[in-house]
Amino acid sequence: MTGRPLVTEPEAAPAGTVLGETLLEVDGLDVTFRTPAGPVRAARDVSFSVRRGECLAIVGESGSGKSVTLRALVGLTGGSAVLGARTLSFDGEDLSGAGEARWRSVRGRRIGLVLQDALVSLDPLRTVGAEVAETPRVHRLLDRRAVPERVRSLLAAVGIDDPDRRARQYSHQLSGGLRQRALIASAISADPELLLADEPTTALDVTVQARVLDLLGGFRADGTAIVLVSHDLAVVAGLADQVAVMYGGRIVEHGPTAAVLGRPRHPYTRALLAAVPVGRPRGSRLSAPASVAPGPPASPDACPYAARCPLADDRCRTKLPPLSGPAVAAGPSAAGSSAPGSAVPVEAGHETLCWYPGRVPAALAEPVVPVPSAREPDRSGRPLVEVASISKGFRDPGGERRLAVDDVSFTLSPGEALGVVGESGSGKTTVARIVLGLVEPDAGSVRLDGEAWSGRPEAERRPRRRRVQAVYQDPFGSFDPRYTVEKIIGEAVATAGVPRGPARRERVAELLAAVGLPDDLAGRRPLELSGGQRQRVAIARALAPSPDILVCDEPVSALDVSVQAQILDLLLGLRHDTGVALLFISHDLGVVHHVSDRLLVMKDGRVVESGPTERIFARPEHPYTRELLAAVPRPPRADEAAGTAGR
Repeated sequence: MTGRPLVTEPEAAPAGTVLGETLLEVDGLDVTFRTPAGPVRAARDVSFSVRRGECLAIVGESGSGKSVTLRALVGLTGGSAVLGARTLSFDGEDLSGAGEARWRSVRGRRIGLVLQDALVSLDPLRTVGAEVAETPRVHRLLDRRAVPERVRSLLAAVGIDDPDRRARQYSHQLSGGLRQRALIASAISADPELLLADEPTTALDVTVQARVLDLLGGFRADGTAIVLVSHDLAVVAGLADQVAVMYGGRIVEHGPTAAVLGRPRHPYTRALLAAVPVGRPRGSRLSAPASVAPGPPASPDACPYAARCPLADDRCRTKLPPLSGPAVAAGPSAAGSSAPGSAVPVEAGHETLCWYPGRVPAALAEPVVPVPSAREPDRSGRPLVEVASISKGFRDPGGERRLAVDDVSFTLSPGEALGVVGESGSGKTTVARIVLGLVEPDAGSVRLDGEAWSGRPEAERRPRRRRVQAVYQDPFGSFDPRYTVEKIIGEAVATAGVPRGPARRERVAELLAAVGLPDDLAGRRPLELSGGQRQRVAIARALAPSPDILVCDEPVSALDVSVQAQILDLLLGLRHDTGVALLFISHDLGVVHHVSDRLLVMKDGRVVESGPTERIFARPEHPYTRELLAAVPRPPRADEAAGTAGR
């Protein structure tokens, strides 16, 4: 698969920047939340420093403590949090005991913050222009007459087209990608010395992501320090000078980006790298195989990864390992054993919280493990779905009619996985809603198994709705928070005619098992589930009526890389077990490549290229497709690192 080369040594900042000057120093940061069930330590003994013109990336899965650590750096951990630190220093000033008034004078003006959820972070009652102008206005950084031009230039700098019109709009009138870019523009409006960015590119397609990363790289080169929280290791590889890997509230590996991602020494870092689909063979397993079962829970004062680590022994489960720094570590030749391998030098500043640093777990050293192959799509008969020349337009706030979908045609065969990619606003989701029968096309038609699907009264479509089910990006928004998992899935089971009582409970248990969830989750409510568990419940609900088609609209874009790997493996396994067809929509080309048999590339509402996935990735024909593929960042592979570590 093609992609941008890995940036292992980010460009040096200009000569005027003093890189040796430490701007942010954190030592022994602890954040504990008071809860009815007792204290929860979200960050434990976190230490790092960031210089001017330097980028530190904090990576890890959901719940690892990344966002809590970031919020602590700007005094936003909340009233229920107890914060402690040996040192929390910004530009030489100790902020560990700062009050709200002091934090307010620093936020925005000297420390900018980009949060992940732009829809929640942006004020729905203010225009985007007013939002971006707030920091310069509050801190009196610009003459009032200069503010509109500053807003326009900031929106243009983050890749927002027609910035004058967008500045007059409200957040709900923008796509997810445009909202995220507006939030970044707001954060950088005062030219802060330190920029804190929590998943700033999660909602962005690859071309816009590349522009935003170039923008952040430009700030870094001009002397702005950046702390970047991300689950996207490819983004981290292209921007960060240092990487800190967090798990269970602790930093388990920390060092130069090229060392941590190219020669990882902690088994958790290796597992994260192995879960990235970019560059992996299609159909290969991304998550740890089922044989690598979690071990018994570890002591709170032991290694936080011990319960999941295939190398863990009794010492790992009872004692916290020391930070191992520059030394000669055991090489990968003795994968999974206690015998040392070849001598591997460790770079200065590369530290690991592990009793066996540099040891490669056998599960990660083995050759690529395939998931069961999907059934071969049946293209001999009539297509399962036929979309013929559909178009759909909407009126914008100014009253102008804009085409969201323009003359789109495709077919989907039984058992096939068809990927749809394109940037924000390209029409992908509108196509999905038309196929689901939730939106009627203005022109063209959709047929389901040879019979008319669009343009029919809902009373005629309802008996066939169980054949087409959906999995959305945010399952929590589609769940009733009062319902238990059993009731959420049970409602869908009822549509398949399964009666109440033991038969329905048995079917719910079967579906939970099919998506890899234990029976005891049936009594929980959505708030009591992790993001990955909620997405699995959403897939179980979609499978309940035994559909022929799953329409997956960005089903993994909000998930961290390890949970994403589990969901992708699950979808591939379900194709093998049930023969279900997938219409898979995503802005992540690595994900689409891993899942899809064929691909549609959309731009401005039209299909600009279509064909077999491997052909399009190897020999793209349309200039836009080539642009998309060229913008895909690529992280190093842990297995590549294993093969070169001893050289």
